[in-house]
Amino acid sequence: MNSRKKIPMRKCVATGEMRPKKELIRIVRSKEGEVSIDPTGKKSGRGAYLTKDKDTVMLAKKRNILSKQLEASIDESIYDELLDLIEKEKRPI
Repeated sequence: MNSRKKIPMRKCVATGEMRPKKELIRIVRSKEGEVSIDPTGKKSGRGAYLTKDKDTVMLAKKRNILSKQLEASIDESIYDELLDLIEKEKRPI
């Protein structure tokens, strides 16, 4: 029997697109209210997913989407960190 593994899907909060979880990056707010990037997707807390795309991150920043989704203030450094992470992933090794 050839069983195919189910691919977990998540919705990007900026674009509204459903995508495989691996194509998205998770931003999480802990119980203490601290917002951080969760590359593993396993930190506990309220999470929001963004597509790994520079334009999507800029859209989320412009419309303040993460702040609304996580119900917390988002520091500028989070957006800078997201953009750095996307750039590193796109570079060939």
